[in-house]
Amino acid sequence: SATVATAESLTGGLIGAELTRMPGSSATYAGGMVTYATALKRDMLGVPSALLEEHGAVHPEVAEVMATGVRERLGATYGVAVTGVAGPEPQDGRPVGTIFVAVATPTGKPRVVKPMLPVPGAGAEIRGVIRRMTVVHALEQLRRAILGLDEGPGAEPGQ
Repeated sequence: SATVATAESLTGGLIGAELTRMPGSSATYAGGMVTYATALKRDMLGVPSALLEEHGAVHPEVAEVMATGVRERLGATYGVAVTGVAGPEPQDGRPVGTIFVAVATPTGKPRVVKPMLPVPGAGAEIRGVIRRMTVVHALEQLRRAILGLDEGPGAEPGQ
């Protein structure tokens, strides 16, 4: 049966937690890597140093390499990756609420989307909202990949 592996940055393991909420999930969830630090994206998932130095960790190509890297390293059918800015401060020149979600499949180039997240209010409460919304977007993109649905809201090619 198909399996999924996760590479998480801003969500800190929340996607893996959601995927393992139901009994029997061990049959489909291979595992995950929480690569919160930029250096771990390079060392554990194979994101090129030059890419990180030029664009920072919040970039569509970074998400793409993370998804492919975790899929290959954990031997899963699908790899799901997220990177972004949960706030409350901007990061790498990207505003709060900027996220990239990538899904690597057994065939073809990983699909990367940049969901448009509303950024309500200000301060620490933003982080929780953005992180939870990122989980929802990541699981939706995984669902779309499994069903073979290529296009969807927020589609952005990984340049």
